[in-house]
Amino acid sequence: MPDFSDDAYRNAFRHTASHILAQAVKRLYPETKLAIGPTIESGFYYDFDHEGSFTPEDLTAIEAEMEKIVRDHYMVERFELPRAEARALMLEKDEPYKVELIDDLPADATISFYKQGEFTDLCAGPHIQNTSAVRAFKLTSAAGAYWRGSEKNKMLQRIYGTAFPDKKQLDAYLNAIEEAKKRDHNKLGRELKLFTTVDYIGQGLPIMMPKGAKILQILQRFVEDEEERRGYQLTKTPFMAKSDLYKISGHWDHYRDGMFVMGDEEKGEEALALRPMTCPFQFQVYLNEARSYRDLPMRLNETSTLFRNETSGEMHGLIRLRQFTISEAHIACTPDQLEDEFRGCVELARFMLDAVGLSDDVSYRFSKWDPNDKGKYIGEAEDWDKSQALMKSILDHMEIDYKEADGEAAFYGPKLDIQIRNVHGKEDTLITVQIDFQLAQRFGMEYVDRDGTKKFPFVIHRTSIGCYERTLALLIEKFAGAFPAWLAPVQVKLLTIADRHADYAGKVSARLRGAGFRVEIDAREEKIGKKIREAQMEKVPYMLVVGDKEEETATVAVRSRREGDLGALTLDDFMDKLKSEVDARIQP
Repeated sequence: MPDFSDDAYRNAFRHTASHILAQAVKRLYPETKLAIGPTIESGFYYDFDHEGSFTPEDLTAIEAEMEKIVRDHYMVERFELPRAEARALMLEKDEPYKVELIDDLPADATISFYKQGEFTDLCAGPHIQNTSAVRAFKLTSAAGAYWRGSEKNKMLQRIYGTAFPDKKQLDAYLNAIEEAKKRDHNKLGRELKLFTTVDYIGQGLPIMMPKGAKILQILQRFVEDEEERRGYQLTKTPFMAKSDLYKISGHWDHYRDGMFVMGDEEKGEEALALRPMTCPFQFQVYLNEARSYRDLPMRLNETSTLFRNETSGEMHGLIRLRQFTISEAHIACTPDQLEDEFRGCVELARFMLDAVGLSDDVSYRFSKWDPNDKGKYIGEAEDWDKSQALMKSILDHMEIDYKEADGEAAFYGPKLDIQIRNVHGKEDTLITVQIDFQLAQRFGMEYVDRDGTKKFPFVIHRTSIGCYERTLALLIEKFAGAFPAWLAPVQVKLLTIADRHADYAGKVSARLRGAGFRVEIDAREEKIGKKIREAQMEKVPYMLVVGDKEEETATVAVRSRREGDLGALTLDDFMDKLKSEVDARIQP
């Protein structure tokens, strides 16, 4: 039996499952039109032009029909047709989306189809040989999706599913999905009152609640202090600029669709745009005075609020936003400093990932340009080849295990993307380190070298912990909301047994706050058991119960989220314990 862990076989297997889905839908709903049905990382989907939405009852009926198709052991047969015959076949079957796809293919393209039973679909493949191998599958959800991802096109109905060779693997996957739902930051973050969203404010514009804002503040202070220790200089730059700035940098021509622009230049108005990145602003610090090789490397950092005009379908929780905050920096350096500075950026990123507990979930991607789509980029092919060869050499010297990805570079240079997988298995970029060999020249960022000649520095664009909101989302999911003590928005919850203990709780709280700890008091007239249960639900690292005994002995009864009931401790002993845990950044 083929190895399901092999990417090629797994994709072919699940691609066949998507055709089984489409065949079942056509049997049950003959008027439904077929769009596309690719594989994705977690399974597959198929888009349909269907009257109304697919209900859970519809999905159950479709699954039952899919089981019949699997039991019928249909051979999956490939055949090819000339363009005219291919088009005629899809017209005969009344499949307008397939006709459109055929029309978009190059004149010399091989037009292939796959047939199983009575069902034939336009498809490049590949597939497995027989439907009978798809023994375990599940349709997981249905949602709307625009044809070809454009809001200008018709809304189709998308059915998601997954498939495995046997039920054991499917059950393990579905159990993992259920666990992921419990950890989903969109759900858990709201339950823990970390953030919220409001319809009349808009998508991708979350409101950080006090506890969520506190975590972001802790992270930002930690990052800025560590960057300062490593020789970075802090800047603060405007949130917007005239189009003139973005025209120099190239963003106006290569990134304008992703920007929020105010003013119409064609009408003679001054055009301003909210910044989607900080680089052209920070370059002005470099340009403020003449520079020599003695000034380099120059490391400028900023906690940057950025704005990107994401489409509504791309936004999700705190993962992808229209306004977000990032740990951004730019390093101007000489060619002989480049490798050490790049290494320092990666080491800083790894330090941050270790500190917050995300280092086990990352992979590395070397993102290169696409020479077949030169319009996306600035610069000449020869310069791109040189810069990519240079970056590859640096990555290899650092012995980084990376995958290469064409077409994922920034428009001005190649980059290393540090990718992270969320609880749903989706991979997102968290941290980038980019080599820029072009923008310094565009802005005239010269330096006088040792030999007295003027040269342009390399610029490294980098983040150290990436987007803070995305990092918070990943931390919520990683720890299921039970943050380590150093990051927890409330580190200690004081629980009074009776109303008469409120004064003592206040004195304990004052000492803890004076020592820099984050404390809340629950002095409600409720039973202590209820207070403990609610504090546990809030995932507070430590609960201190205070009653007559604790007040008489000047102690606190300590309950740890990690270690359980620790009994009575003096406040000094407890503070020593908590401080050592915070200083060591111990993970839950």
